Amino acid sequence: MSVMKSDLIDNLFDGYRDVLGPDYDAYRNHCLRVFNFCLRLTRGKPVAEEKIAIAAFFHDIGIWTDKTLDYIVPSQEHAAAYLKKSGKAEWIDEITAMIGEHHKLSAYKENPEWLVEAFRKSDMVDLSGGMIRFKMSDKFFNDVLEEFPYEGFHKMLLQLLVERLKTRPFNLLPMVKL
Repeated sequence: MSVMKSDLIDNLFDGYRDVLGPDYDAYRNHCLRVFNFCLRLTRGKPVAEEKIAIAAFFHDIGIWTDKTLDYIVPSQEHAAAYLKKSGKAEWIDEITAMIGEHHKLSAYKENPEWLVEAFRKSDMVDLSGGMIRFKMSDKFFNDVLEEFPYEGFHKMLLQLLVERLKTRPFNLLPMVKL
C-alpha cells in the first residue's frame, strides 16, 4: 500500500482554514498521517476509507473551534453535525467512538468490528513520533512522514500544554483515558 491523499479530508479542511490559522498545515498533515496509518493497520479488514477520513479530520478539531484542550466532546459534536448534514447519521456512533477513544491508553474492546482500535493506534503512532508503531514498517512510516511532514505539529501541542499548565495544572490532559 502506498501513501494516500484524501480529497474528502482536503475538502473538509477548505472550510476551516480561517479557524485553524497558522496551525493549518500542521493539523492537516497530522490528519493525513493518521488517515494513512489507520488504512495500513486495517489492512485485510473491510475498511471504510470515508469513515477514517471523517474521523481523522474531526478528531482534534475542537482544539481550534472551541479553543480548548478539553476538545473531545466538541470534536464529536462537529463530526455528528457533519454526518447528519451529509446523510450518514448511521455512522455517528462509530465515528464519535473513534474520536472519543483516540487518546485511550489501553485497548478499545467494546465493538471490535468498528475502526476505533485501529484509529486509536494510528493517532498514537503519530503522537509518539513513530516511537510506537504497532508493527508498521520503517519504510511505510517514513514514506508517510516524507509526504506529510510534521510542520511543527508536536511543537504546537507542547505550546498548548504549556498554556494549559498555567490555568489548569491539575487537569493538564483532559482528553486522555485509561
